[in-house]
Amino acid sequence: MNKKLVSSVLASVVAIGALTGCVGSNKESSPTDAKDAQTGTEAQTTDAKAGDKTEIVIWTYFETPGQKQMLADLMAGFNSSQESIQVSDQYVPFADFKKQLSVGLTGGELPDLVIMDNPDMASYVSMGLFGDITDLIATWDFKDQYFEGPWSSTMLEGKNYGIPFATNCIALYYNKDMFEAAGITNTPTTWEEFKETAEKLTGNGVNGFGFSGVNTEEGTFQFLPWLDGAGAAFNKIDGEEGIRALTFLQDMAKSGALAKECINWNQQDVCKQFMAGKLAMMENGPWQIPTLKAEAPNLNYGVVLLPKDKKYSSCLGGENIGVVEGENKEAAVEFLKYVAQPEIMKESMLAYGSFPPRQDVANDPVWTDDPIQATFIEQLQYAIPRGPDPQWPSYSIALSTALQEVLTEGKTPETAAKDAQAKIDAIK
Repeated sequence: MNKKLVSSVLASVVAIGALTGCVGSNKESSPTDAKDAQTGTEAQTTDAKAGDKTEIVIWTYFETPGQKQMLADLMAGFNSSQESIQVSDQYVPFADFKKQLSVGLTGGELPDLVIMDNPDMASYVSMGLFGDITDLIATWDFKDQYFEGPWSSTMLEGKNYGIPFATNCIALYYNKDMFEAAGITNTPTTWEEFKETAEKLTGNGVNGFGFSGVNTEEGTFQFLPWLDGAGAAFNKIDGEEGIRALTFLQDMAKSGALAKECINWNQQDVCKQFMAGKLAMMENGPWQIPTLKAEAPNLNYGVVLLPKDKKYSSCLGGENIGVVEGENKEAAVEFLKYVAQPEIMKESMLAYGSFPPRQDVANDPVWTDDPIQATFIEQLQYAIPRGPDPQWPSYSIALSTALQEVLTEGKTPETAAKDAQAKIDAIK
């Protein structure tokens, strides 16, 4: 293992941990100590003797009652489905999660499985936390059922280190009543149509469009679809395509069609503006649907694909399950195989409030018969992962900084792209 690389990535991951959480999951940090905050399921299963069974442990940061119950049911189902392996979980507060993994890598205690935000996985693969399971899943005949974006986020240099657990993405919400009042009968599908629509909807205290443009991972998360849609890449922003994406967003902000205040908005702030009638359209994810139902039940809205330039695009959110390098890799993969079963995945994702990472499962009527949910499922086909790259946090900062620089008109798109590329090229 390259110790210099490990030290560099370790410092980056710990220092930027607050920026690289699972975007859109609305998790809150807990001051509870990880050891004292084990779930009831974990405490019960670890207190009981498993006899000759192989015992494996999962680390998670799941905090809500629904998340905990979903995992408890998943583990109970697996434990009763066979007689050789016993799985339990240990809760680690989200704010301490990466720190505890890093401590474990330097000689502390480590689990057998880790559920984590998908862009963080490559960093820990490079540090040696996760083991190569490519050969252990070689006979799985359903791997091609996984959406490409989620599946690729579990890989590095062609090797598998886990599987996707839950997935989501971002799409375009729009206020149907505002569209009707403005005489707009069709939703925009291209950048040109989108800009024209947003400008037509702007005025009288309303901005046509809003998204999260903060200088954090959330800003990068919401910027990537525009960058990718123009044909650029997260590690190549100074070409014609990257400059086009930055120019388009800067022009939108200059005209007022894009709310300039978005540089201070996280994704929840954007949703609040949309619910308040101050945004006609917003870029956001399916995790906002419960909020909209609870806090704006009479809001007449719809969801469509984000508009395309050269192609449709979105950004991938969600969690992966990584297999920790160690003597229990084969047992851990057996748990992954159980989780990957269509009916098991369907029930766990319904309880979790996310989308299945398998396309055949996502095509179930429980999702496809709901027009809003169905749109997000369709959008998932175009969702790209963040990275995957061991140095993703450093790339993310360079990208979100460039976005802020053009939205505030602090730099021209050309200069912002050039400066961001210099930072990117310096990442090793």
